[in-house]
Amino acid sequence: MFSKLEFLIAWRYLRSKRKEGFISVTAIFSFIGIMIGVATLIVVMSVMNGFRFELINRIVGINSHLTIYSRQVEVKDYQNLVKQLQKIKDLKYANPLVEKHVMISTKNDNKGGFVKGIKLEDLKHKKLITENIVAGNINSIENKNSVIIGVNIARSMNLNIGDSFKIISADSSETIIGTIPRIKTYEVGAIFDSGMLEYDSTTIFMNFEMAQTHFRLKEGASAIEIFAQDINNLELIKDAIYQITLGDPNLYITDWQQANASFIDALKVERTAMFLILTLIILVAAFNVISSMIMLVNDKKKNIALLRTLGMTKSAVLRIFLICGSSIGFFGTSLGLLIGASFANNINEIKLWLESLTDTSLFNPAVYFLTNLPAKLFIGDVLTITLMSLLISFVATIYPAYKASKSNPADILRYE
Repeated sequence: MFSKLEFLIAWRYLRSKRKEGFISVTAIFSFIGIMIGVATLIVVMSVMNGFRFELINRIVGINSHLTIYSRQVEVKDYQNLVKQLQKIKDLKYANPLVEKHVMISTKNDNKGGFVKGIKLEDLKHKKLITENIVAGNINSIENKNSVIIGVNIARSMNLNIGDSFKIISADSSETIIGTIPRIKTYEVGAIFDSGMLEYDSTTIFMNFEMAQTHFRLKEGASAIEIFAQDINNLELIKDAIYQITLGDPNLYITDWQQANASFIDALKVERTAMFLILTLIILVAAFNVISSMIMLVNDKKKNIALLRTLGMTKSAVLRIFLICGSSIGFFGTSLGLLIGASFANNINEIKLWLESLTDTSLFNPAVYFLTNLPAKLFIGDVLTITLMSLLISFVATIYPAYKASKSNPADILRYE
């Protein structure tokens, strides 16, 4: 479709001469604009993807895919229900859980916490916890007076392995002096670091039977956690659970997306907004391509007229200027893709270098929930950004190229 002669002429037109310097400068700025736009889009989309991926993995790593709750105080006869749930085809495992909000108290500090009473064999299924024990031993939870706490609880309250602290619950006890909250002293048996600030700052894992006693659940549980073989098959598992519970009005099911809907929706909106905003950089660069190509066409009118008189067709002239404009977009997109991918793959090293250079924190875990800046490059996003940039660059070139092809050689050469 494109001949070697057309590529040769287009390349000569793009090369700068002294009197055409301004046109070349405009083309260079167009090239830089497209490059920056593509690189920025790739980096931002990679970070957004990485943030969503890490956030979801940590949410599911500590919480369940599906959870059964009771509208009453507790899920009764949970042992029988768990046995029936284990028969569901796509279900990985299910386990009872005791969940309560509490107050954590030491001699010098008090803060809120969230207790999860769980059996040792069920806790070992949570790889995000078992693989990130930074001190102590996970088996310590078998001791009814021992608990596992998040690393930020340990830091903020100056707790180490073997130290004691009080857990105060809203469940009250009747005494001769009146109603008082239930208070018990526990020992730190292990410390975990999940990498997610919200969990590391509040979560306490407690022996399941001790949690039942402390929170006065007798033989019941607060909830039943359910983990699926495939997280995409949750609706099928929900249907199977409804068949088992026979629509028990006291039981209801929530999934991880419903429990964290605010996070997921915020990420979707932010990702879409950032994509649209950063696409404007490429659009601005495309307008520069249009202006530089129009100036190039005006500057090369005599050359176009001579080529036409020598027998070159209108379509050949059109293709020459399409090559000129598209080359700016192609090389700008290619270099932007290379820079963006390199930046995304080394984002944490660059972050650490900038933090050491500026002596500031660029990624505050208290704001972003994660302790590291994640980035995940998806081929689909790269292809979308690349094709979009090339398409915008090509469309921006059509009008100047069309204008060049419609030039009348007689009118141009009449006064030469």
